[in-house]
Amino acid sequence: MQPIQYFLITSIILVFAGLYKIFEKAGEQGWKAFIPVYHFVVWLKILRKPWWWIFLILVPTISWIMLFILFVETAKAFGKRKITDHIVALVAYFVYLPWLGFSKDNIWSGPPDTSKEKKSIWREWGEAALFAVVAATIIRTFFFEAFTIPTSSLEKSLMIGDYLFVSKISYGAKVPNTPLSFPFAHNLMPLSERTQSFVNWVKLPNFRFPGLGKVERNDYVVFNWPEGDTVELNHKNESYYALCRRNGRDKVFDPLAIDVNDHRPMGDIVVRPVDKLDNYVKRCVVLPGDQFEIKNKTLIINGQPAYVPPNLQYSYIINNDSLNLYDRHGGETVPTKLASQLDITDEPRWFDPGNTAEPRALVNLTASDVNILSQMVSKKSLIELCDSGYYAQRDADIFPHSIHYKWTKDNYGPLLAPKEGSTTPLDTINIAIYERIISVYEGNKLEKKNGSIFINGKEAHSYTFKQNYYFMMGDNRHNSADSRYWGFVPEDHIVGKPVFIWMSLKENVPFLKKFRWNRFFTFVHYDHLSKPFLAWFLVIVAAIYGFTKFRSRKKETTPVKEILSKGKKN
Repeated sequence: MQPIQYFLITSIILVFAGLYKIFEKAGEQGWKAFIPVYHFVVWLKILRKPWWWIFLILVPTISWIMLFILFVETAKAFGKRKITDHIVALVAYFVYLPWLGFSKDNIWSGPPDTSKEKKSIWREWGEAALFAVVAATIIRTFFFEAFTIPTSSLEKSLMIGDYLFVSKISYGAKVPNTPLSFPFAHNLMPLSERTQSFVNWVKLPNFRFPGLGKVERNDYVVFNWPEGDTVELNHKNESYYALCRRNGRDKVFDPLAIDVNDHRPMGDIVVRPVDKLDNYVKRCVVLPGDQFEIKNKTLIINGQPAYVPPNLQYSYIINNDSLNLYDRHGGETVPTKLASQLDITDEPRWFDPGNTAEPRALVNLTASDVNILSQMVSKKSLIELCDSGYYAQRDADIFPHSIHYKWTKDNYGPLLAPKEGSTTPLDTINIAIYERIISVYEGNKLEKKNGSIFINGKEAHSYTFKQNYYFMMGDNRHNSADSRYWGFVPEDHIVGKPVFIWMSLKENVPFLKKFRWNRFFTFVHYDHLSKPFLAWFLVIVAAIYGFTKFRSRKKETTPVKEILSKGKKN
């Protein structure tokens, strides 16, 4: 065990011992302190706190906040009401509680009666802030969480700058694996690029509460990025495993080495638990047990062409100088009429201009964009890209990153999505597909020796999956880092479902043009957004405000009327 684990075990024993004597001084039997969960019930009873606090104490993440409250309230019950006593109770709780219990100088006086005390403004604000933190943490952990679309992988469907709420009750909320973390922070502390927002002293097993339903094909899904379990902090937005394939693992761990692509330093490695992996949002296109493949960009599931999203996008090359897509001096892009007209938020890029006099723009377009553009340029000037014709070779960045699978992003598979309870044969070739599932996601020891595969020390010719796996893709198919690059998403990585966009802002435009009003207060469906309800929201807010003002004025005028009526009687 690590030193921190010895410390935690020792501190727990000391706290139980302290509670044993504290319970006796409070008139309860001391042995109750050693019964898990029940000792919280007794503790709340002697402190005269609501019984339902037990549920808050048992909620990960906010449990440590509730424990700190109990430490301070216990100190108050012994007459320790100075701020210094409370600080010591928080910092040295593992010593302070035994001292309160075992020292004869400490007399139990019971929790103070604060009903007649006038609260200071600092106390009022502090209690309000504490309540807000606890309530917001519960909502964020188990019900809804705010989320921002960071990339263009779902562009035109869910756009960069969309601020939305993710429902965790849709698929069932997960209990956090890492309960000791900073409130409202995901994996990094606020205003920090490197400081982790959690500690791994306590780890909880995977558990998911029942949800309103299951992941359905074509749902938008928020999930923990599977390859985010290891991160090189100088390349936070890039897969650590892609870095290793490009540079070699030893160089990635070497603080003196630099990346061959972007020449940034490496060597700053952190490991994250499942619940602290970066959140991604994609469309679930393949369910567990589905047989699927991609043929010349067409997704085929169980032998049938898959659903085509309305805003599906692919890459095109435009050969036409009249579109004025680029400033050729320095190669920097400039605002263009085309990008504005088609609302192209993916910045157009130079594509292999070579010595040609015409600029060649690489843009991502929907089918409707192509129809509009085909009226502006000739058919020869608009070239549709597809890996089968343009890159007639294996893409090394495509999962499973094996020379035995010559797949590309436009021609992929066939492949069977793993399903809980199903069994797949194993050999030295297909192990590239299932290696990470077996060893990382399902926690087995996997070895390859002398042409054979060993799982947990035993030779294996097949494997039975312990959970379901999903294949996720972006609607912006040629600009989406998705399951084609890092494989299947395990069920225990599923976070929730995007349900509501409350604000949507454009990037790099003047302030007055930032707002996408047609996306404010819209509900998210797999094939469209609802009509905006912003106007209705404003009407309701105005009505509530007006009613509140009317009620307050009515209460102010009532005493005056009563005085006047009494005067008339006299």
